[in-house]
Amino acid sequence: MIWNETKECMSCDEMQNLQSVRLTKVVDRVYHNVEYYRKKMQVLGVEPGDINGIEDLHKLPFTTKNDLRDTYPFGLFAAPQSEIVRVHASSGTTGKATVVGYTRRDIEIWSECVARAFSQAGVTKEDKIQIAYGYGLFTGGLGAHYGAEHLGATVVPMSTGNTKKLVTMMKDFEATAIACTPSYLLHIAETLEEMGDLKNIKLKAAICGAEPWTENMRIQMEEKLNIKAFDIYGLSEIMGPGVACDCEYHKGLHVYEDHFLPEIINPETLQPMNEGETGELVFTTLTKEGIPLLRYRTKDLTSIDRSKCECGRTLARISRFKGRSDDMLIIRGVNVFPSQIESALLELGGTTPHYLMIVDRVNNLDRLEVQVEVEERFFSDEIRVLEKLSKQIQHVIQNAIGLQAKIKLVEPKTLERSMGKAVHVIDNRKLV
Repeated sequence: MIWNETKECMSCDEMQNLQSVRLTKVVDRVYHNVEYYRKKMQVLGVEPGDINGIEDLHKLPFTTKNDLRDTYPFGLFAAPQSEIVRVHASSGTTGKATVVGYTRRDIEIWSECVARAFSQAGVTKEDKIQIAYGYGLFTGGLGAHYGAEHLGATVVPMSTGNTKKLVTMMKDFEATAIACTPSYLLHIAETLEEMGDLKNIKLKAAICGAEPWTENMRIQMEEKLNIKAFDIYGLSEIMGPGVACDCEYHKGLHVYEDHFLPEIINPETLQPMNEGETGELVFTTLTKEGIPLLRYRTKDLTSIDRSKCECGRTLARISRFKGRSDDMLIIRGVNVFPSQIESALLELGGTTPHYLMIVDRVNNLDRLEVQVEVEERFFSDEIRVLEKLSKQIQHVIQNAIGLQAKIKLVEPKTLERSMGKAVHVIDNRKLV
């Protein structure tokens, strides 16, 4: 570790005492500053004085993505607008973005957490790190950027898009680390191989996140690029990247639980699960000022291990995710919901209510095809009319989800009907 980060090696009692102090403060903050939370707590008959420590966590209400959508854009903010120095947003289920805000202190804590993650990956101030996440409202790019700067490393803010240029800069600048999605890293490796530059780079570490991947994919990346690859986890609602990261032993992702209090619950009964049991991951933010959240349901399915890691850290570890408890897809790091596609098509007109999303992984990059049933009259018109409609559909879908999709127009009654819940998604990606 590059610093004497004592909180990473606290005893269980010390950590719980710290969490209890911070929990009581954040509960008091949201109760007095966020009307939405105050009403939720009052419905449950809970006041700040009823929360004396983490043993009372179960008394607090859950928070979901719907709560952020219902209070769009700033209804859950606990700090005045004059103290919010940045906002980020991720896509929601109805076209409304999930908006989060950060005070200056929030940005400092976020930067420190990402720096911890990079440190676990062996990155130091002597390294040059390429940030190949998207910049902008997405938290990945700027989150990784600020964390690398906090660490003191040299930052190369490449973002995504021009892979050949990225590879050229990687070679010319002698980058030693990269932060990007795992599928994009494999694409980078293929580009390096095509350009004959696999042996001409100085890369030693990759910190990958924003989409699910497996241990086998990590091994494949490490062998192909002769590097060490690490899994970083985060979500915009809680902070962004840097909520958790694995270490060199790859036996779970260390949660920075001095800032983020984790729980595992049964997604059906909402009751706590035992250590080692798989359930839904829930977080309470302990130090957030801009938009602190109580018991936020991530929908990610995992288990928790509180034993001391071989690396010496005593932070709780979460296992690689085993799925989600909702129907959200993660495509190239972007949250996509079938309902977004449906809403976009209904607004356009000329289509039937039937569509099918097909997700494949081609050359290690996610590809989305949307098959859309269109009205019979379009198939009797000239081909250029179909082409025009296809481009219109592609445009409205891209505006809705932030990703370009291949559009395939099909005749009415082509897509399979279901007597139960309609099947709108076929995910052919195989994480091996």
